[in-house]
Amino acid sequence: MKFDLLHPADQIVAIMERIYGYGMTTMSGGNISILDQNGDIWITPAAVDKGSLRRDDIVRVKRDSSTEGNHKPSSEYPFHRAIYECRKDIKAILHAHPAALVSFSIVRQIPDTRVFPTARQVCGKVGYAPYAIPGSEQLSKNIADVFAQGHDTVLLENHGTVASGISVLQAFQRFETLDFCARLIIKANILGKPQFLSDVQINLLNHRTHYLPEIVPEGHSSREKELRKKMCGLVERSYRHMLVTSTEGTFSTRLDATGFLITPYGADRRNMEIEDIVLIQKGKREAGKLPSRSVLMHQKVYEQHPDINAIILAFPPNLMAFAVSATPFDTRTIPESYILLRDILLLPFGPQYLDLDELAATITKDNPLVLIENDCLISTGSDLLHAFDRLEVAEFSAKAIIAARALGTVVPINEEQTNDLNRLFLS
Repeated sequence: MKFDLLHPADQIVAIMERIYGYGMTTMSGGNISILDQNGDIWITPAAVDKGSLRRDDIVRVKRDSSTEGNHKPSSEYPFHRAIYECRKDIKAILHAHPAALVSFSIVRQIPDTRVFPTARQVCGKVGYAPYAIPGSEQLSKNIADVFAQGHDTVLLENHGTVASGISVLQAFQRFETLDFCARLIIKANILGKPQFLSDVQINLLNHRTHYLPEIVPEGHSSREKELRKKMCGLVERSYRHMLVTSTEGTFSTRLDATGFLITPYGADRRNMEIEDIVLIQKGKREAGKLPSRSVLMHQKVYEQHPDINAIILAFPPNLMAFAVSATPFDTRTIPESYILLRDILLLPFGPQYLDLDELAATITKDNPLVLIENDCLISTGSDLLHAFDRLEVAEFSAKAIIAARALGTVVPINEEQTNDLNRLFLS
């Protein structure tokens, strides 16, 4: 779906649905605006339930400051206007109060976006604005001054966060990614101490190449069509369950001995369409499409492991807390976890860029999932549902362990009990 072709009012409603649905704001909190090509500003209304926002609730503020719509514009309209006036490159603004980012704002800290490789690139420069009364001219000045310095996302002291972009989708992606960083750092602090990537490590992103030679498919089999639909459904479900973000997460599934399907680079995970999926055949990509940057890793795993037919690269927040804190993950929480997951290897950051053969070799029958420090979880399976089931169970288990830390010492299933599970279910 071409999100930017939707009417500004429809774009605002769609993004607010994500924010509210994700628990990133309350019914009375948060506001979004879009600067139209003619200079008009479309903005969320004041005193209207954000959980049931409709297209005709959105207010149009014209260049002469007159309004059009059924409501008054948001009380925070002044700072939206001030940002647009000082930054001509900004075309959309989003403000809300997600708990993790509020936590940072009230301890006077900014989340470190070096927590995983693409976060800094997505979020842009992150700044911090001093406190002022909501809706006041002073708050507008404080926020606009920070944006004028070249920042793209700004934390507000004892308040919330403002994100900007050339589109409302980009503003949301910056907001979502910064919130994800904040949640990872908070959870990692429960497990141990967060670790952050160096510039050298972040620049390893450039080692991935997905500009494969192109091929024009002769046709699309019924099996391929079925797998495309199934993949899109699971990507969307993963997004709803916060196992991937709008910018991060890759799915692939084997099609035959020489080919597989994979999700594309740069596509919004919330609105994946079957035509977006990329066919890879004999090392070549479907013409006119760009696969995920991890495509060569998927290809290498399929080459080394004929029994693996699906791979998911995901970013579940509780499991990622283990990756960010370099904490080993023990699957022996409940029988289901150990039986389905076996052992999850924790690998240092790097082989996903520098040694794909080594990475693929670490995936075995006893290690079907791999957690890479400050990067992602790799879940494999006999088919998409199998790999997705493992992903969900692993994240549920990680969530349980983190919660258990508040209660006392985590006691895993002991060796004798593990041997019984191996004998009865895994032999």
